[in-house]
Amino acid sequence: MSNNSSLTAEDLEFLGRPLHGFLSVAGGTQPPQPRPLWFEATTAGTVQFFTEPGSLKMRRLERDPRASLVVAAPVGERERWVSVAGPTTVETDGAHDLTSRLAARYWDLDDQTRARDLAEIHASEQVRVVIHPEAVYRYTY
Repeated sequence: MSNNSSLTAEDLEFLGRPLHGFLSVAGGTQPPQPRPLWFEATTAGTVQFFTEPGSLKMRRLERDPRASLVVAAPVGERERWVSVAGPTTVETDGAHDLTSRLAARYWDLDDQTRARDLAEIHASEQVRVVIHPEAVYRYTY
């Protein structure tokens, strides 16, 4: 396992795949409760995702803005994972653009059901949450 505070080119390539990330946020006296989500690693070295402003993860991030995201290779591939941890910021711009990019990565948008699902997401208020890595851990076996 290696550690530093920056995503490498290999990390960005791995994180650019349509894999689910498992987000954990600081929960005070509550233990972390990871949740799967779509995410995007940026060339600026941050990781971002979208959510509704009133979601549980947002309420927890308002109390404590620290978060971590773990992404693992699927079964059938050699073991590999990347973990990113650091403070978050909440951005009110760019959430719907992000949802469009991620939906195209994770779904077949020619499927009318998925296209309707994306339209439903766009009809709701979304924010963009950015994780600013202070620690990046990785493991490959």
